[in-house]
Amino acid sequence: MKRPGTRLLPRRTTLRARLTLTYGGLFLAGGVLLLGVTYALLGQQLGSGTKVVSRTETVQPQAQPQSTAPGGTEPSAAPTPGPQHETRTLVGGRGTMPPPGADLDEWMEAQREQWRDEATTSLLTQGGIALGVVGCAAAALGWVLAGRVLAPLHRVTDTARRIAGAPVADRGLHERIALCGPDDEVKDLADTFDTMVERLDRSFDGQRRFVANASHELRTPLTLGRALVEVAMHRPAASEDVKQLGEHLLEINGRHERLITGLLLLARSENEIAERLPVDLADVTAHVVAQAAGEAGRAGIAVHDTSEEATTRGDALLLERLVHNLVENGVRHNAGDSGWVRVTSRVRDGDRVELEVTNTGPPVPPYEVPLLFEPFRRLGPDRVVTGKGAGLGLSIVRAIARAHDGEVTAVPREGGGLTVTVTLPREPDPAEEPESAVPALLGARTDPERTPVP
Repeated sequence: MKRPGTRLLPRRTTLRARLTLTYGGLFLAGGVLLLGVTYALLGQQLGSGTKVVSRTETVQPQAQPQSTAPGGTEPSAAPTPGPQHETRTLVGGRGTMPPPGADLDEWMEAQREQWRDEATTSLLTQGGIALGVVGCAAAALGWVLAGRVLAPLHRVTDTARRIAGAPVADRGLHERIALCGPDDEVKDLADTFDTMVERLDRSFDGQRRFVANASHELRTPLTLGRALVEVAMHRPAASEDVKQLGEHLLEINGRHERLITGLLLLARSENEIAERLPVDLADVTAHVVAQAAGEAGRAGIAVHDTSEEATTRGDALLLERLVHNLVENGVRHNAGDSGWVRVTSRVRDGDRVELEVTNTGPPVPPYEVPLLFEPFRRLGPDRVVTGKGAGLGLSIVRAIARAHDGEVTAVPREGGGLTVTVTLPREPDPAEEPESAVPALLGARTDPERTPVP
């Protein structure tokens, strides 16, 4: 007895069952079609047989005149049979008439052998052609059906490629497959993939929120500590030792503040940029070089600005921070009084803009260059706690460049130092835009030329 709630049929049709039914149906349809073609060819050959109908006729002789016998009575005469004539007729064949006097049995046997040879040759030739046509049709139909069955797998693969090809590891985690279709193994795979990506997205998002919240929370005690140290240093009764200790504590406190600011900026730069406006890198570099002139002058470093107009689209504050980190990195990690930093911006290949910062300094091993873009990584003696920076400068540069759909590369400079190149998408000039796009472009900007950098 069937228990309540049980099913006679499976709950779903699996991909294995669908493929089995599909190719089994194709094989059956192809076999039936090929059998029909073979039957038609065989019937055509059977209908073309040769038949000979033989008929024998007796030729009657002509009647002779009779004479009357004496006495008036007619004499009775027996008829004499004439010669026989055979008539042969060819029915339904395409051969020749059998020769007169030939043995019909032998002639018919020869005709059957000829017909058998012709039927075999015709069946092999035309049947082979029919087999090729049916095979090609079955292969084409199978290709189409296999493509329809495997189309969801291509969708899964394309989504996985988009996530893997995102410039930042967690930037493409908002992608979902959201596959709609039969409840089979492919849909199970897509749903499992979506669940995994969703959990990763929540994990990365929680990590970013934690960094931002922790940085905000740490700012308060640092600010309070700075205030207490400054109050203690400015007391009338403070000794020189207390003032010197206070200066060291303020220096350490300032480094911690820079670290927290860098963490906040790194967390912000890894988020998607909601509003993008045209920004001229030449204006940004001029503004940053003017700000860094004081520190560079105290260090004896010459800063050269040879920037040309290079407009991109993005967040002006983040792009300013990108240039500031590169210039600051070039000034702090330099050769001393004879060192220099050169900042250049230009248009490259028509659709890209390039920012290049080159500085003198100690030699940088090529194998160390990729590690410089990792957070909290420093080179050589700067790895100690009292180093010149927090170790987040180039990490923030890379995060900002990727957030603007760009890329950053660094190569050691011959003779010491580093050359860092940032490539960003170029903002098309309004004169190069189609006429229909100019009004919309101007309406979206407060200043059609460029966005000023604060």
